[in-house]
Order: sequence, then C-alpha cells, then structure tokens
Amino acid sequence: MLRGWLSRFLPLAGALFLGAAAAVAAEGPRPNIVFILADDVGFTDIEPYGSEIHTPTLSALAEEGLRFSNFHTAANCAPSRAMLLTGVNNHLAGVPNIPELLTPVQRQAENYQGVLSHRVVTVASLLEASGYHTYLAGKWHLGSAPDQLPSARGFERTFALMDSGADNWEQRPYLAIYDEANWFADGERTTLPEDFYSSEFLVDKTLEFIEEGLGDGRPFFAYLPFQAVHLPVQAPREYTERYLGTYDAGWDALREARRARAQARGVIPPEAPMVRMESTADWDSLDAERQRFEAKRMAVYAGMLEAMDFHLGRLVAFLKARGLFENTIFVFTSDNGPEMRGPANPHGVIASRMATDLGYDQSYERLGERGSYNSISPSFASAAASPFAYYKFHVGEGGMRVPLIIANVAGQERGAVVDAFTWATDIAPTLLAAAGVSPPEGRFGGRPVLPMSGKNLISVLRGEASAAYGPEESIGYELTGHGVLFQGAYKARRHAPPAGDGSWALYNIVQDPGETEDLSAKEPERLARMVAAYEAFEVSHGVQPIPPGYSQIGQLASNMFVARLREPLLTVLLTALVLLAAAGWLRRGRSS
Repeated sequence: MLRGWLSRFLPLAGALFLGAAAAVAAEGPRPNIVFILADDVGFTDIEPYGSEIHTPTLSALAEEGLRFSNFHTAANCAPSRAMLLTGVNNHLAGVPNIPELLTPVQRQAENYQGVLSHRVVTVASLLEASGYHTYLAGKWHLGSAPDQLPSARGFERTFALMDSGADNWEQRPYLAIYDEANWFADGERTTLPEDFYSSEFLVDKTLEFIEEGLGDGRPFFAYLPFQAVHLPVQAPREYTERYLGTYDAGWDALREARRARAQARGVIPPEAPMVRMESTADWDSLDAERQRFEAKRMAVYAGMLEAMDFHLGRLVAFLKARGLFENTIFVFTSDNGPEMRGPANPHGVIASRMATDLGYDQSYERLGERGSYNSISPSFASAAASPFAYYKFHVGEGGMRVPLIIANVAGQERGAVVDAFTWATDIAPTLLAAAGVSPPEGRFGGRPVLPMSGKNLISVLRGEASAAYGPEESIGYELTGHGVLFQGAYKARRHAPPAGDGSWALYNIVQDPGETEDLSAKEPERLARMVAAYEAFEVSHGVQPIPPGYSQIGQLASNMFVARLREPLLTVLLTALVLLAAAGWLRRGRSS
C-alpha cells in the first residue's frame, strides 16, 4: 500500500520540488532506460573491446550505439556507484571508499561514512519524481540502514544485495566480515530461491518489474548491477566448458592477444605499448597440473561473463517482443577494473583453510559450480586489464579505465568509438538529459542537495562535440592515499605505500594508455601545475589523510577482526592471516 501511495505522490512531489527542472521533452514519448553495471570487468573483458569471450548481446549494443575508449571510474565499487547514480564526486557524496576499508579515525569525518549521503539525490529519485517507474535488481552496497536502502533512494521496486559481494549460487557470504549475505526486497530483508543463479535471477526480477508496470504507459528506468564477475567467480558448467583449453597458453599470451584485438577494434591507439606487471607470475615455471588449474580458473571467469551476456540478451529479446527496444536507452559499463586479490595459489595453506572455513570447495572438478570458491590470480587479472597497468584498488589505467557502451539515445551516432575523456559523474546528467529531466538546483525533497558536477554527454553522442571537457579542466580522484588528476590528454598519478613510493608520475594517456613512459622529467612544469590542482581538489572535497602504515588489506583484516570478535578465535586469526598475506601482492603490484 505504501509503495502504491508513493508511486502516486512522488511524481506530483517532483513537480513541486523541481518545477521547471522536472520538465520533460515535448517531442515524442520519453525513452525507457536500462543501466547495466558489471562488477570488476576489465577493459578488454568483452568482445567489443578485444576479448575472446563471447558476448554477442554487448556486441550488438555496441553496433547500435557508441563505445567510449577513454571512460574512467573510481578504482573500487561503492565510490563508482555513488558517482554513477548521483553525478557528484564520491568524496562529496559520502563514499570516499567502501566502508570495509575505512579507518575509525576517518569515520569521524561526515563525508567518510562509506554510505550514500542525503546531501545528494540519485538519478532514480529524479526520474521517479518526473513520472518514471524505477527498478533495481542487483548489488547496491551504498548503505543498509532503513533510510539508506535503494527503496528509500528513488527505486520503486527493488531486489538488492547490500554487501560488497556474495555467492552467486546461494545465500551465503563470501567474506567472513559478513554474518550472512544481506538481500533486501522492496526495503525488507528477504531470502533467495533454491534455484538461484545471480545473473539469471537478476534479469528475471528486472523482467518481472518491467512487466508489472507496462499497463500504465509510463516509461521505466531499470538499474541492473550484476554480480559478474566479482568474487567468488562462479558460472554454470556449460558456460565454463566452452572455454576449457582457451587459456592453456597462459596469461602473457592472453594479455598480448587482447592488446592486438583492442588495437584492431579501435579502442586503443595502434602500437600502444604496455608494461608487464611485477605481480604476473612465470607461466612456464608452473607444472602441467598447476597450469591446468589456472586455465580453468580463467575459463570460469569467461563463462561467468558469457552467462551474464546471455541473460542480458533475454532482457533485450523481451523488450523487442514488447515493441519497446527502439525507445529504450542502454548504458553498459563496469564499476572498476579487474580484481587481482584472488590468491596466486588458492591451494596454499592459508588460502585453502580460509575457503574451507567458509564452507567452500576448491577442487578442479567443481571449480565455479555450486559450493565452490573461485577467483582469478593477479596474473590473469593483468590480461583482463590489457593493455593497461594495475588493477582494482589501484589508480593505474587498469583499475580505472573500463568499457562504456551507450546505445539508442535519440540522434546519436552508431557503431563508432568515442575517444573523448569521460568520467563516472557524467552518466547521471546524460541520462537525465535524454529523459528531458533537469538536474536538481539546490533542493530536492525538502532538503538542500549538492549540484551534479558531471557533464551531459548528449552532444558528444550526437557528434556535435568532440570533447566533454576542456583541455585545462581537471578531474581529481583519491583512494587510500593514491591520487590522480586528469587534465586534457594528461594524467598525474601517485601510488601510496605499499603499492608505490608516494611520488608523482605524469603520463599522456591518449598516446600512452599503458602508462609506460613517465613524462615528469620532460614536463616538470605541467606536472607541478597538475599536482597543485590535485592538492586543491583534496581541500575542496574533504579528502582525509590515511594513518601511517595503512594498507587496504590490513585495514580489511582489522575491520573483519572487530566484526567477528564473537566467532571462534582460530577462524578470526586465519581469516586475518590470509588477508594480510594477500597484502604482499600489493607490494609486488608495481609495473616493471
């Protein structure tokens, strides 16, 4: 009853709150919007960007629309999601980092809670206020208190995961920091069905929501944040089997092959150089049994992506059958680059005990299936990010540059590649513009809200502009002491210890997206200007310092320890040990 009352009240409330800001385009029906967010998908993980993984649905959407080759997000999930949904920088939106990595001292700052602030308004709230149905099926991870749930942030119907990740086959946590996998339906805690598989189920719920709302003629906004390919990496056997043998040549061969295909498909410059990550192991030094196991780890990863694409294809087919496809805008992207924290050797004593204590099997035969725990190693993660350096949680291009496909915006070009720099905050204002809805101007829902800082990309999509940002406009970003400033073709980058030495480097990421040549000695004045701009960004966005000796894995272990004090001591200690052991990979994660 409450949901029905809200669905009737909010369109009127939106008109009162926004006035002309909620005005809609006068010509033709307003478009439906499907926003698809993959999890931890690397730049060359899908076919339109150079992958060997079969993703025909995404390939078809790329042909219908445009591929962006220079799109960047935050280097981990919740900060990206905050920017994508609000158009506001993540530090201002209350999500400077995922809550699992925040320190107690940082949490004393108002903007360091790791949950979406009420100082920002989501694109869902704005669209709902203007008459849209709004749906979410998938991962939320922006807060789980009653006023932080997606059902309180503009989504009319929801089936949402609150955590950073969870099992794809059943309702169980993937990290000991969680008591359970926390799923909510329309604001109430819920349970998963016995026949659950994440990609299939989330599309089923999306279809259910859309079908329910078709009778009244209102447009819909469907947000579909998949679990694929976040840990644990799991896929139905039939999908995994299609890739057995595909990765037998190892990770270096795959990284090189993907670079060549990405060049051929126009998403990186011809002959773009790349470095080899120090965290990449020597494939030839592994015995045949270990190579077989590593290749299957990657085959499951590929199978999980193909399964995601298949079920997304079911959604596209549904919309075509209902005559809705042509008037539906599609956006596909990833929240950050690939995860490299799957243990290099999952059968090591600590890693295997960790999986066993969580009730998981790691045998070759069951890898990726119900009851098993799988990941890819740092070595195959470097191939997922090809040709870039670094991964998720790092501020190299491999952690921040991801695919972006936008299709079916009225008047947009088709089938081409856009090389203009674009940023996560640009998605929300673009979707609003396409729907004929203005962004908030100071207030929404009776409270003051921050303005959107992202750019409306409609003119870029239509070929009316070649760039969204001017050559001197700056975009700053920070994560656990790692710093970035983008300006024109250039990027200033700093990796804090233990991932780096804290010094600044300068790259031309248009000519050298692999970040192979540090230009700081050649262009010291440019670097100095950019570092000064970054320091101003830190002040204006309330960036908090990290304590001495901080490491991401160490803080996760500490937060897990505090959260699990009620558990048997041995389990707590073993979990902390495996997380701290993984921190060693961060120290070896620098490019050679």
